[in-house]
Amino acid sequence: MAGKDDIEQAAEIVREYGPFPGAPHVHGVSFDGRLVWFASGDRLQAFHPASGQVERVLDVPADAGTAFDGRHLFQIAGDRIQRIDPATGEVLSSIPAPGGGSDSGLTWAEGTLWVGQYRDRKIIQIHPETGAILRTLESNRFVTGVTWVDGELWHGTWEGDDSDVRQVDPRTGAVLSRMVMPAGTMVSGLEADRGALLYAGGGESGRVRALRRPRRRAARR
Repeated sequence: MAGKDDIEQAAEIVREYGPFPGAPHVHGVSFDGRLVWFASGDRLQAFHPASGQVERVLDVPADAGTAFDGRHLFQIAGDRIQRIDPATGEVLSSIPAPGGGSDSGLTWAEGTLWVGQYRDRKIIQIHPETGAILRTLESNRFVTGVTWVDGELWHGTWEGDDSDVRQVDPRTGAVLSRMVMPAGTMVSGLEADRGALLYAGGGESGRVRALRRPRRRAARR
């Protein structure tokens, strides 16, 4: 059985972005293959990870998690999840959010949406067209951002002054590894790029932080 030292390590913050004009808070975070999108309350903004400069702004409600399915953005807005055309900002459709307004993170994987439930300490997989619940995972911490990368499910936590980013078993919710953030460094949204980084929203700091994702450990013999 793995011990604490086997699954826990300090988070490696590679770069910080922001704060950004007109964005005192960062909620959800997503990545479209070129730009990093983040929810800032009344707008969705996108910056280039090389320059850190904001290149896109969409005037849509953006209260919590953000996701990208390869074509559209999905954004939690109150008690709804809206599907948005990233070229125009047009809201194309919406479905009920499973938490009814208490939802946090959002990501796209396996043709479905995965939604963090902050105070309920859950991650819920839902059908992207109907909102029907397909799977529920339990956590022992408040859940913020969620993301999938290379078949791995990761989510952020935030309680008091403590946050971490953890990989969990997508069948059971068991914690497989944890990256512990420095004290007072919060994680709101979370998204993976297509390489070795995770982008973590910084909540009230108004920042987005790039974290290095740990390499997979070789199985012990």
